Amino acid sequence: MDYLDDIRIDESALDVEWLRQASLTFQYGTHQAKMKRIVDRKKEELDLVKADLDKKIRSKPEHYKIDKITEAAVQATILQQEDYQEINSELIDARYELEIASAALRALEQKKSALENLVRLNGQNYFAGPSVPRDLTKEWERTEKAKESNTKVAESMQRRKK
Repeated sequence: MDYLDDIRIDESALDVEWLRQASLTFQYGTHQAKMKRIVDRKKEELDLVKADLDKKIRSKPEHYKIDKITEAAVQATILQQEDYQEINSELIDARYELEIASAALRALEQKKSALENLVRLNGQNYFAGPSVPRDLTKEWERTEKAKESNTKVAESMQRRKK
């Protein structure tokens, strides 16, 4: 999946973009559901590892160098175990992937809204004119370059103030 490519709009092919929109939304919705399932399974796996470690620690506290079994001591020891840390790391990575998938799905919702507005503008002959129609790609690049230039100027002015 190429998130960045899939959320871009080719303003010269709005019909093609609309044809792709539903399948892209389904594709990313399915991906998000798969990532949620992975997160849920990793959480369950982490809970099982935690329960197993808890049982082992309580049955042989001397093996884990615990003098007195307290809830805090058991929990702290669990957190230090390699098995727990490995599964917890996998859970963190899975949650990150879920957040990326969710962000991509939200971006596709924004793309849908943008497509609706572009089609509406096109229907109102916004892009028609007495001369060659505007190239939105060049307009967008010009806007982005202006923002970048403004940022550089602002940074330069701030450095001079110091």
